Amino acid sequence: MRLIKAILILVVLGAAGLTVYAYVGDLTPEMENVSQPVPVPGPSNGN
Repeated sequence: MRLIKAILILVVLGAAGLTVYAYVGDLTPEMENVSQPVPVPGPSNGN
């Protein structure tokens, strides 16, 4: 009986933790544009 009670408590705590994570855990960073110059090699002579 003690084992079943412990498992039930863990399940309830896990469900509560999952619910809190669903509301608070969405901490996506803000997007920002980053532009950097890219060096382009000059034309080659083909040989």
